[in-house]
Amino acid sequence: MSASRPSVEPVLPVRGEGGLVRVRLDLGYDGTRFAGWAEQPGLRTVQGELTAALGRVLRLDPAPRLTVAGRTDAGVHASGQVAHVDVPAAAWAAVPGRSGSPPGTALVRRLAGVLPPDVRVHRAGPAPDGFDARFGALRRRYAYRVCDDPAGVPPLRRFDVLHHRRPLDAAAMDLAARSLVGLREFAAYCRPREGATTVRTLLAYSWSRADDGLLVADVQADAFCHSMVRALVGAALAVGDGRRDVDWPRLVQDRARRDPAVTVVGPQGLTLEEVVYPADTDLAARAAQSRAVRTLP
Repeated sequence: MSASRPSVEPVLPVRGEGGLVRVRLDLGYDGTRFAGWAEQPGLRTVQGELTAALGRVLRLDPAPRLTVAGRTDAGVHASGQVAHVDVPAAAWAAVPGRSGSPPGTALVRRLAGVLPPDVRVHRAGPAPDGFDARFGALRRRYAYRVCDDPAGVPPLRRFDVLHHRRPLDAAAMDLAARSLVGLREFAAYCRPREGATTVRTLLAYSWSRADDGLLVADVQADAFCHSMVRALVGAALAVGDGRRDVDWPRLVQDRARRDPAVTVVGPQGLTLEEVVYPADTDLAARAAQSRAVRTLP
């Protein structure tokens, strides 16, 4: 998972006579064949596919620019991703054509006809005043799924589950994970980026074994830094298979530097499942708060 920071954009008016309409898009994708969310020259990305589709459906050249809640890495999936796009009011009003459908309903239907099958927009509609898909979020919730069955990953889950060859102790993993929750320095679990803080509020981190036998991590934070979730999972797996003690992930965290013993696991088990926003009246305040640089008290 990546939470790298694109350049800060001004919050544009949500709607205006002859101006722009800010549209919220709720979407999901299978990240297997994508080089991540962010557009990259010569590579297939979610942003690239969605931008091209929006340009085609809205008949805009250049296509409108997307802002996303979380910039996922290559191979990472999403079922609850959120983005926004600012669209000329005239183009938004023209989306239904002669169908009589609301513009959001018509946009979802028309995007389904031009997007590839591994990315889908589920909902679209005008965003409330002050909405910013990235800076307005209160939390992002990720799930990471692991199979420790010696037979391997079930065939129908091979693209969204990681196989671990050793048996795992879910209770030990859960205990280790919960010790990392809070407002902390996560330099030990992030790839450093010049000028970027690695202070984060980890709101929840737990492990459980689902009815189908898979181990599932629930990881929630106000924001994540680059590779953070996959490094946290790697530390928990070392505890689960007995290579490390339960208190080891917290000791690594307290040292506040990368430990070569922490493995950044593969992307295939990671899915962005939900992005949570505050009440409409609090959106602008939340966006302003999120733009501030995080520090420890």
